[in-house]
Amino acid sequence: MLCYWGAQVREGFGLTQPDKVKHVNDGIRCVCPTSEIQDMSAGKYSFGFIQNEKVSVLRLRGDNNGLDEKLKPLNLKKDRIKSIACGESGGVVLAYGGKVFIINKSTLCTPLKDLSNRHVIQISCGDQHSMALTQEGQVFVWGENSHGQLGLGEGRSGSQTPQHVQCLDGVPLAQISAGGDHSFVLSLSGVVFGWGKNSSGQLGLGNTTDRHVPTVVRSLNGKKTEFISCGGEHTATLSKGGTVFTFGSGVYGQLGHNTFKDEHLPQVVSELWGSKVSQVTCGRHHTLVLVASSKRIYSFGCGMQGQLGNGQMTNQSVPSAVLLPAEFNDKYTIGKLFAGENHSFALFYKVPGNKSTKPKSNQSGRIVTLDDKMIDQWASECNSKSWKAVKNKIYKVFSSAASLNGSFLKTSCDEHYQTSAEVSGLDFELVKKALAKLSMDERVMSKVVKTVHGTLLPSLKTLSLVSVEVLRIYLLLPELIRVCQEQDRAKLLEGLASNILQLNSDALKVLETYWSKLPDDCLKGLVKLFCKETSKSIGRIAVDGINLNAPKRLEQLAQVLQMFYKVCCNAHNKITKSHFIINEINDLLDTLQSITEDLNNPLHNENLPALMILVNYYDQTLKKLKSFPCIFNLEAKCRFMKNKLHPRYYPLLLRRTALLDDCFRELKKSNDQDLKGLLVVRYAEDVTYRSDVNKRDFFLNVFKELRKPDSQFFMYNDNKTMIWFPSQPSVEKEKYLLLGILCGLAFNNSCVVHLPFPLALFKKLLNVKPSLQDLKEFDPVFGQSLEHVLNYCGDVLEEMEMPLTVTWDGREVELDPTNPRNFVTNSNKTEFVDNCVDYTLNKSVEEVFEEFKTGFFKGCDKDLVVMFEPEELRGLLVGNEDYDWDILKQNTTYEGLLYAEHLTVISFWQVFEELTSNQKKTFLLFLTGFERVPILGMSQVKMTVRNLLNSTEEHLPQALTCHSLLELPIHQGRAKLKEKLIEALNHKRGFWEE
Repeated sequence: MLCYWGAQVREGFGLTQPDKVKHVNDGIRCVCPTSEIQDMSAGKYSFGFIQNEKVSVLRLRGDNNGLDEKLKPLNLKKDRIKSIACGESGGVVLAYGGKVFIINKSTLCTPLKDLSNRHVIQISCGDQHSMALTQEGQVFVWGENSHGQLGLGEGRSGSQTPQHVQCLDGVPLAQISAGGDHSFVLSLSGVVFGWGKNSSGQLGLGNTTDRHVPTVVRSLNGKKTEFISCGGEHTATLSKGGTVFTFGSGVYGQLGHNTFKDEHLPQVVSELWGSKVSQVTCGRHHTLVLVASSKRIYSFGCGMQGQLGNGQMTNQSVPSAVLLPAEFNDKYTIGKLFAGENHSFALFYKVPGNKSTKPKSNQSGRIVTLDDKMIDQWASECNSKSWKAVKNKIYKVFSSAASLNGSFLKTSCDEHYQTSAEVSGLDFELVKKALAKLSMDERVMSKVVKTVHGTLLPSLKTLSLVSVEVLRIYLLLPELIRVCQEQDRAKLLEGLASNILQLNSDALKVLETYWSKLPDDCLKGLVKLFCKETSKSIGRIAVDGINLNAPKRLEQLAQVLQMFYKVCCNAHNKITKSHFIINEINDLLDTLQSITEDLNNPLHNENLPALMILVNYYDQTLKKLKSFPCIFNLEAKCRFMKNKLHPRYYPLLLRRTALLDDCFRELKKSNDQDLKGLLVVRYAEDVTYRSDVNKRDFFLNVFKELRKPDSQFFMYNDNKTMIWFPSQPSVEKEKYLLLGILCGLAFNNSCVVHLPFPLALFKKLLNVKPSLQDLKEFDPVFGQSLEHVLNYCGDVLEEMEMPLTVTWDGREVELDPTNPRNFVTNSNKTEFVDNCVDYTLNKSVEEVFEEFKTGFFKGCDKDLVVMFEPEELRGLLVGNEDYDWDILKQNTTYEGLLYAEHLTVISFWQVFEELTSNQKKTFLLFLTGFERVPILGMSQVKMTVRNLLNSTEEHLPQALTCHSLLELPIHQGRAKLKEKLIEALNHKRGFWEE
């Protein structure tokens, strides 16, 4: 049964004889056509009805074309019609096969050829424009574009042929809706997009500016919107749970807010609050809602022609009940509401034996998405005659980012409705189970891989990312690639990495947030997937030689890995640096080293051009990779740094007696290019010059001068084991710039120095925020006291009345100068501790540190420094204290007359074992010029022992530090050897000797 009310029209519409039209309460009429009405639409000048999957159209006199008000069937031959949408003068018809037909003013119906190869699932008409949604989630529009209602961008004119709204690609859409001159779409996760005319605020964007492209209605985010209806100049949305929002023109009361004012932002229709509305539909200037649980229809807005059905011919600004006969409640259930220009309609269905005859809801209006049922169907039909149809379905799903983005949504607790820059809305348990099942059929997977590689991945480059929902594809594809055959992974990962890196910074930020919130096993799998392929790529380059495309592919994979590393550092403690290391980089370094040696070998002169090309190829590949240090192990980083070429020399002529003054004087005169050169130190007092010995001697002694308390460069912790910058420096700031240059020179020249700063310094150099643990390293007592503050419970803190101050470097400082008398409480204790750390390690030394940092990066290559983690940078600059003397002995080699079983060698090692711990450290300094062990450990100290030529028992052992070469006199007894070795260590420091 069809009930209608409003402006006068032909009695019964021609669906039945006029005398069979039943008149019920004020102005409400009911018709019971012989064939059930499946769908209808009411435009400004026409009504359309679908019965038995056929369409009939009634034209109204208002079109001034002289047409009679007769219901005319449309000749659509064998096409079964699913739905109809009427606009101001024409309309659109949709067949079950997805074909679209246009109804013109003369009621002729013609196929829309431009969409003939598309499977359309929804249609909608505004006054002068139309919309279509395809099964793959694409939106097409045509018609007038006077206010941007086509959504194609500013400056575009109207079009009589369908135009693709490309900026919505990738968004999994649930619905389209066209109003007078505005348009809306709704995503499966409840995100609402509007565009077009906005003169009354009908787009809900808070203003009255027209929009020419789809724009997110942010005030509806998280409102669980399930349906949108557009009126002439107003819009209504329905949320899950039955809440109605309206906005736009309110001049007739059509917003239902008990006012006749416009609303530029969505507002709840408060009179309907708690009513659990199940349907809403907008006419030109009025609105209808259905509360199915109470079988009641409410209306509001323009009622001058009776379209509100409340017995009055007035406008109504609050919902009022439509006056339906009470007996309808027992005999019928309300199926669907329709609202037109100034008419209202309701379809009723009989309920015989409490069973509704209402047709089952048709799910074909949804875009195609992937689920378990579909995968099972593919698997069961892949070897049958249905395989061609299965292939088409696979293509539809896996060629469409929108289809995949609408799959596997986390519907429990409606979490997918909370999709935002923080929440992806995906259910990863469903994802893993479904894709694992998908991978079990080789034939299906082969078609999936072909579609993803050939169609989906190239299409991602054109996505405009109008919504964060589009980014789900970047979470789903890695899970798919993980279950692919190994031979398919390389090309898919290459395409995925390329697409990730072309995202803009805002999209990357959201994607990184999504990664950070992945389940641990998913993120670990993601890292492992990219690491494995990166490793294979490096291995191929190391073995295969020149491939011009390989470095670019490798760079992209490594860059994505670096992004994962950043995410894991910030959020995932279970995924450590070791998960990212790719040891094959050492193979690449080995290959480069081998070719470089061949290049320098005169025997390979005939291959010189080819070798130079290879060296340049591998060198350039490594230079690109160094931007992604997470994949380097420490050995590879150090080797890379060691292999760095110094384009020039940087000479320093100094006096031993004025070492620090001369050093600072020379540094002041030097420019940045000079400082990047290989350091060469000459002493004015020396007759001969030995570069490496002098350089190590220089750094040893200049930093010893700097560490002396009377230098006043630093403040010291309580036990005098560590240094930090003073909050009130006694020396001019420029000297901290020079100190930074000096430290940068040490780094750039691979020299270990004794500079006992806490880890905080090296974090700050790498822009990593220092923590409470860093403060605790420098001042354990203060750090522990702050930890106690964090652990205090109850009223302890309040009773202590601890002021918000910190005492540091002899000064008490207010941490909150605006409230100087405040105390530490349970509510502000975390902020207090954070402020203490921030003051001591940042604010108190801000100016001094910035000078130091500027100088440091003047003295070394910043792009090399950033390859290292803070712990690694400290180890590289100041070494470590892992004195494994057994390894030193194991790695020692012998030359000249000496060998491992020689009596002098045996005596030496016996003497060495008898040395004290400090004497052994002094021996390391004697041998290498460094007081501490290199960052890679004692295995990096390769000592060579040989006999001292022309020596007697009175000769001292000597060392050539640049080669870690120890020369021992022969024929000395054990006691004499010990005496002379200790004498050399205590007084001579053999590397000073000529």
